[in-house]
Amino acid sequence: MPGQSPTSPAITYVLDAIANWVNKYRRLYDRHGDLGQCSRDEVMRIANDLAVPPTELRALAAKGPASADLLEKMLIALRVDPTALAQSNPAVMRDLQRLCVACGQKGRCQHELTEGTAVEHFRDFCPNAFTLDALFKQKDPTARH
Repeated sequence: MPGQSPTSPAITYVLDAIANWVNKYRRLYDRHGDLGQCSRDEVMRIANDLAVPPTELRALAAKGPASADLLEKMLIALRVDPTALAQSNPAVMRDLQRLCVACGQKGRCQHELTEGTAVEHFRDFCPNAFTLDALFKQKDPTARH
């Protein structure tokens, strides 16, 4: 009919429902992202390279690629260059990322970073506080955060 859009609201609703179902199915059954495409031997090799058990590797992979994004923001707030840290001490950076991914305080972390209070309060909630304090002491024994 002239003047009508080529798709009615009902068709759009049905197509959106199907798309949502497909996305939900993918998330449910592909919980490990790209890791789900790896063979058992490949997963074992990756876990060995990262020095984590395969079960922990799968749990970390299931969290998604953005699950450690707050770490970079925290490091910047603490005046630590994330790129320089990753280059100078990749093992420490991987450990920081691993703890950040598994952290249950992401809401508080985001709030503290947004409010600009993370530097004063990160020791109260961040599982990386001990390692970060050690980095500060290593970098400058007289520095205080």
